[in-house]
Amino acid sequence: MLGYPLGVPAQPRSAFTQAIPKTQINNHLSLTIKYHQPSDMIAAQKGFRIVGFHVVAHSWNHDDDSCQRDDAKNEGWYPRPGNPVTVSDPKEEPQPLTFSYSLNWVRDDELSWGSRWDPYLASAETDSKIHWFSIVNSLLIILFLSGMVAMILLRALHKDFNRYNDPDNADEAQEETGWKLVHGDVFRRPHNANLLAVYIGTGSQLLGMAVITIIFALLGFLSPANRGGLLTAMLLLFILLGSYAGYVAARLCKMFHCQSWQNILLTGTFFPGQVFAVFFLMDLQLWGQKASNAVPFTTLLALIGLWLCVSLPLVFVGAVVGYKRAPMEIPVDVNVIPRNIPEQRWYMRPPFTIMMAGILPFGAAFIELFFILSSLWLNRFYYVFGFLALVFIILTITCAEITIVMVYFMLCYEDYRWWWRSFFISGSSGFHLFLYSIFYFATTLRMKKFWSGVIYLELPS
Repeated sequence: MLGYPLGVPAQPRSAFTQAIPKTQINNHLSLTIKYHQPSDMIAAQKGFRIVGFHVVAHSWNHDDDSCQRDDAKNEGWYPRPGNPVTVSDPKEEPQPLTFSYSLNWVRDDELSWGSRWDPYLASAETDSKIHWFSIVNSLLIILFLSGMVAMILLRALHKDFNRYNDPDNADEAQEETGWKLVHGDVFRRPHNANLLAVYIGTGSQLLGMAVITIIFALLGFLSPANRGGLLTAMLLLFILLGSYAGYVAARLCKMFHCQSWQNILLTGTFFPGQVFAVFFLMDLQLWGQKASNAVPFTTLLALIGLWLCVSLPLVFVGAVVGYKRAPMEIPVDVNVIPRNIPEQRWYMRPPFTIMMAGILPFGAAFIELFFILSSLWLNRFYYVFGFLALVFIILTITCAEITIVMVYFMLCYEDYRWWWRSFFISGSSGFHLFLYSIFYFATTLRMKKFWSGVIYLELPS
């Protein structure tokens, strides 16, 4: 964990005792600093090098000359249990509080500079069992979905094809209902096709950013020792992959026959504009609270410059390449007159199918989300990028498979409006992850200030 506990907050007063709840304050830091002599000659001539730093916080009610007495003994200070510093009522008259620290230098020549993070990462070895449990849980989900997809493709579709292609059952095949009857409408242009192209183009940009970031992390380029390196890499990759977003959006716009440069402009501004607006409002709140982690105004101007001067032109460059490519051709002709869609049962209507289908992808990733949230809000190290890559792959496969299953069921009920439904089926797992982040906030974090809760809810949204 980064940092140390400042104390122990007072517990609520119990009905069975009249004792006044007291807050314990840690006013002494016991510091242990590890150092070694470098093996290379150039660094060895400069002296020793610090390779480890450990802090243990204590609470001790010092006397006026307790530190001087310990210094006179030349034995160093050590924690004495039984006499902590407590505060019962913050409204009382302020009392003087003595803070102190003690140093312990430990030479460790076996601890090299390259492995200086190993002692900190080894402290989280107990979490590896939970990570493996998450992987096994995700694999069970993906095996279940893979079995369903295999059953649909190898049994149901094969059976349907044999029945439709059998010349002896021509009359029966024409009276058959199901996905075969909507083959002339399944590739009909969806409503708001340009907005769907914008969403898919931005989604491909985010997917490429996530994949490349995880690959760099697996290769060791994004070490936890490099503070802020992960966020910087993600930001730069998102900006550079604007060309890929423009290319994908242009290809879809050309297939939907809605070619327009306004759609490309929307691809480069719609999602980044929303993110920047939320980030700017959050930064205004931090400025109002005079927080030290508020982003300076010059940094905001630099982000705007990267967005408008680098990312947006790259979106148009990718769109130019996409518009020059031949349009994607659909395998069947679309009927001139749309087919009437029969009334759907309650469990096949969009709200129910979208929300229920997102539970399985959420179940494959929510355990790993706990560690990610803990690294963001509890100052813990997150270094298990191998587990993260496995969960990411499993999550991607799970989203694809649950979408295939639900679209097949839709077509069997003669509902060919699958474009937007398939997009929201996979995306609904994000809504479940957002609900879990609220549960994490209510059960794990101890944020009592209103603005702290608002900032927390703004980040996952």
